[in-house]
Amino acid sequence: MEEKKPIIEVRDVAKVYGKNKALDGVKLDIYPGEFVILVGPSGAGKSTLVRLIIREEKPDSGKIRVAGRDITRLAPRELPYYRRNIGIVFQDYKLLPTRSVWENIAYALEVSDVSDEDIQRRIPRVLSAVNLSGKEKAYPDQLSGGEAQRVSIARALVNLPKILIADEPTGNLDPQASREVADILEKINCQGTTVLLATHNKDLVDRMRKRVVVMKQGRIVSDQNQGRYTC
Repeated sequence: MEEKKPIIEVRDVAKVYGKNKALDGVKLDIYPGEFVILVGPSGAGKSTLVRLIIREEKPDSGKIRVAGRDITRLAPRELPYYRRNIGIVFQDYKLLPTRSVWENIAYALEVSDVSDEDIQRRIPRVLSAVNLSGKEKAYPDQLSGGEAQRVSIARALVNLPKILIADEPTGNLDPQASREVADILEKINCQGTTVLLATHNKDLVDRMRKRVVVMKQGRIVSDQNQGRYTC
């Protein structure tokens, strides 16, 4: 039987900002289809690790492989293509305020040169997946925070990524909206997408009971299946 290989491999990664050691010899394997929750106090290194995985920054030392490719060696011209093949969700939604829900999602496909026919086929499916059917013509300022975040998730999913990375996606949401976002992430994961969620939301982590990786002072200090928030 062939051994399962990690879809994300972090090997001895270090990152320093001035005198602050943000990451210190981090090692982490995430396997296809896993749901991994990254937790830790402010300054623990969670967001730094996320930025390195999406290649907003490069590590000072160590390697990161995604789907078998060393992303620390990607040329600048390769970065847009790489990021189109992973879904990314941020705390602040990053929606285009002058575009409708449909247009915000379509934009992610247009920059990938997806045909108009394919755009018309994909968007209704992804809106249904995030429980936003009927909101196609709404603009960001007409949406609740939870709805805006679900549009952000839909936009991240529309390119059919194998990996979805969510950095504090419930940070600006009330408990009910947070639960809705978490339920959608779980549904996405059940359909085969690997999910990496960085969060401070203790109630969410304790309720979901997924693999929990705890970071403190730039290091991984705990890694448990069906873990709880222990920071």
